[in-house]
Amino acid sequence: MPDSGYPWPIETTRLDNGLRVVVSEDRTAPAVAVNLWYDVGSRHEPAGQTGFAHLFEHLMFEGSVNVAKTEHMKLIQGSGGSLNATTNPDRTNYFETVPAEHLELALWLEADRMGGLVPALTQETLDNQRDVVKNERRQRYENVPYGDAWLRLLPLLYPPGHPYHHATIGSMADLNAADLATFQAFHRTYYAPDNAVLTVVGDATAAEVFALAQRYFGAIPARGDIPAAPDGHTVTGTDRPAVETVTAEVPAARVYVAHRTHPFGSTGYDVATVAATVLGSGRGSRLYQRLADGERLAQPDLVGAYGVDLAHAPAPLIATATARPGVSAQQLAEGVAEVVDELATVPVTSTELDRAKALLSTAWWRQMATVDGRADALGRYATQFGDPAKTADRLSGWLSVTAGQIAELAADVLTPADRVTLTYLPEETS
Repeated sequence: MPDSGYPWPIETTRLDNGLRVVVSEDRTAPAVAVNLWYDVGSRHEPAGQTGFAHLFEHLMFEGSVNVAKTEHMKLIQGSGGSLNATTNPDRTNYFETVPAEHLELALWLEADRMGGLVPALTQETLDNQRDVVKNERRQRYENVPYGDAWLRLLPLLYPPGHPYHHATIGSMADLNAADLATFQAFHRTYYAPDNAVLTVVGDATAAEVFALAQRYFGAIPARGDIPAAPDGHTVTGTDRPAVETVTAEVPAARVYVAHRTHPFGSTGYDVATVAATVLGSGRGSRLYQRLADGERLAQPDLVGAYGVDLAHAPAPLIATATARPGVSAQQLAEGVAEVVDELATVPVTSTELDRAKALLSTAWWRQMATVDGRADALGRYATQFGDPAKTADRLSGWLSVTAGQIAELAADVLTPADRVTLTYLPEETS
């Protein structure tokens, strides 16, 4: 297997206002990826303000002091670039990949919406984007078969008051109730240079990027005293499984079996990641071999397992399967649970372990093969762990996992007593 170290240069600096700047020069192609990580996600949202971080993912494209509504997107795309943004419980990030000669444009645009969104934010824009989020909720969660599974799993995994109890889409009631001033205050609190990491990867020198960052971001004042998110590392166990059954307009019964494991970035989560790959990645996985190919309980393309890489709480490992015609939800749930339980009692073979590590290595190198993939990874590790070079730890952590560690993890945290089972049943038709 290839060396697991990070094979590109990394240089960092911090502006006087607290903005951390990370640069990894790569002259392979005349392009640069710009990635801005803000340390704000749904876990930071106070009671009554759920969905705010995700709404700002939309609002940040709706104009700022020097950039008219929708112009950010037009300028980047008109320069031959691509762009997007995402929000999750831990962070919000904005990113674009542009020809190297347009690096300055990308940095100016990001700085303008960091420092100049609030003065340009109007009630009309706010109302418009609230409606966009409502439509997104309907299209992605409410009107799609099994679409609300994540919305249901989070409250089962994390109790009320826990920072991961609610999804990033948030509560429509909270979004509707908040006035313009409340949204402006949220932006002033979290979208500040001392709560952000700017990463640039590609055809640019560190000196060039540092100078441009100072020019465009340097005058934006630090926020200071940014509120910390509630601590989510402790989740009180109930010592009894959590079960929810939903009857909905779905084509077949589906089961989700979930467990809390360890936070992303920890050795325990590396073990959980390899375990999930053994359990449910592809045709060689245990779930596929047993439930799809063997006992023929699950549909072949609808069985799998994965971890959700939450960094500030015991992160979930989720196994899922969808029933073949004639298979009951109970049969399916029992089958999934049995395969999960066997991770503790049936040792992972060297073949299984090598296969899982090969799949994970391929995925890591595929991300590292692009400037935008590297920029996102460096921004993540700088934000969440204080050191972008720790990006390489992810692969080396996976490669060091042993079969014994997987068995120990399964016996410790993948237990029936601490299991969440979410089952979807199709509505009866006449």
